[in-house]
Amino acid sequence: MFTRLRSAATGLLAQARRRPLDALTVVVALVAVGYTLGYPFFVTTYPPITDLPFHGAQTSILRHYFDPAWHFEEQFTLHPIEVPYVSMYALGVLFSMVMPIAWATKATAFVMLLLLPTGLAVLFHGMKKSPLLGLMGLGLAWGNLTHWGFLNFMGAIGLFAMAVGFTLLLVDRPSRSRSIGLALTLLAVFFTHIYRFPFALLSVVGAAVIVYPATRRLKPVLLPLVPSIMVFAVWRLVRQQDLAAETKIGFAPERVAEIPQHLFNVFFAKAGVEEAEIVSRMEGAFIVLLVVCTTMFFWQDRHRRRTGRELFWGFAVTLLPLVLAAGYLVTYLTLPMRIGLWWYVYPREITTAVFIGLAVMPDLPKQWWLKLPAVAAIAFVTGEMGFFIARQWHAFDATTRDFVAVKEHIVRAPKLMYLVFDHTGSSKRNTPYIHLPAWVQAEKGGWLSFHFIGWNHSPIRYRLNDPNVPPPTSDRWEWSPQRFRVEKHGTWFDEFLVRHRRSPAYLFRSDPSVQLVANEGTWWLYRRDTKVPPARPNEAPHL
Repeated sequence: MFTRLRSAATGLLAQARRRPLDALTVVVALVAVGYTLGYPFFVTTYPPITDLPFHGAQTSILRHYFDPAWHFEEQFTLHPIEVPYVSMYALGVLFSMVMPIAWATKATAFVMLLLLPTGLAVLFHGMKKSPLLGLMGLGLAWGNLTHWGFLNFMGAIGLFAMAVGFTLLLVDRPSRSRSIGLALTLLAVFFTHIYRFPFALLSVVGAAVIVYPATRRLKPVLLPLVPSIMVFAVWRLVRQQDLAAETKIGFAPERVAEIPQHLFNVFFAKAGVEEAEIVSRMEGAFIVLLVVCTTMFFWQDRHRRRTGRELFWGFAVTLLPLVLAAGYLVTYLTLPMRIGLWWYVYPREITTAVFIGLAVMPDLPKQWWLKLPAVAAIAFVTGEMGFFIARQWHAFDATTRDFVAVKEHIVRAPKLMYLVFDHTGSSKRNTPYIHLPAWVQAEKGGWLSFHFIGWNHSPIRYRLNDPNVPPPTSDRWEWSPQRFRVEKHGTWFDEFLVRHRRSPAYLFRSDPSVQLVANEGTWWLYRRDTKVPPARPNEAPHL
């Protein structure tokens, strides 16, 4: 293996010396990827991604599961096959071996987003086009889904594109390495987002069928399907039944008008106007690139110097992304908003449709003096979005300094009740404060009053009927802090973290054992004094 890697590296260096400007084009693309996806994570302690604190908490649970000081094993059990959303958390655990949990979570988010341009690059390579076109995948990286925190979904659609790309490579020129690449990619889709796996499987088979007249090969694809199908079959036997909630399907063409708000529309006010302008420039740049690449394709007579097989291949790989995008558009127009406890279902599909639709782009010109400006243009418009996101995140970081300060007063492994009344301070439409206290569990261990784990849609699950488990929460508890009554909901907890613009002392008046410990800006920390008798609960605790 090392010999092959050394040989490949030597070959790349030799090619760079022969064609330095082509090498410069690649460098521009790599710098654009690193800057657009990476820079925002360096300007804030806690990124304003709504669900990211719980991704950090679940990563920490796996990382410290067997450490009694964190009190995770006594609360949770692990179910990586029943609910196989494990790749992102496993990656986070690896990162957390060498860096703090917040940075490990940010590094994991970076990798999930990195799969977008990488997967698209493999798809373009499989189509026999320039992998540099994968740079367009950056255009969707900082959209609505990312800022909600659907990072495993974003990673899975990148892997989905990668699986289709490996399929095209395999049926064009079968090899062991390509077969292994397809098999591993499908397994990665399964363990990243289980509900993307059937789509990936169907798309792999469909891609092989669409290009069959040009390749006359289907068999090379069959063996790589076996490992992931076997794992999927095992999952079907052991899965949780509530993951198989009934789906109500109905055609809703009015959703076409909603597309822009589901793709971006992350910010409001002045930031929202700037976001819309940047998105408009990205769209314009991609349209211009489409026109230029198409024009150059015919102007350079590339269509005339092809065999019949090559012409059909070109037709098939142009049709393929259109078919796949149309399929996802249908799911966008027909799926419901909610399936069981799964929320925001149909809006996700339009991001996938647009992402895979990018693959319709014709190949870049071969000449460096045409290719380099095209790549630089994509790098500029996507990098502009990365810089905009970094500025918004940096502004958010200033609003969380009080949280960072108050967190220092919280004991190790607290039984933490948190209540977020105030959601002001951010330019995001969807509050980034709602789950921010989950970083306490990620960094200090202990218990939380509300947790995604309580939905049983995670590879981590609360133990049943165990006194070490917090009382269960009612639907939308985290969004309704006004329902809190200390004598009813607070007796199990010993620390109380509240985000409020005014003193929340009224919440604890009926329980003299709960005393103010610290106030930092909008965050108020209360702690139960074990020397003072607590209020008697007026009924069994249920949040």
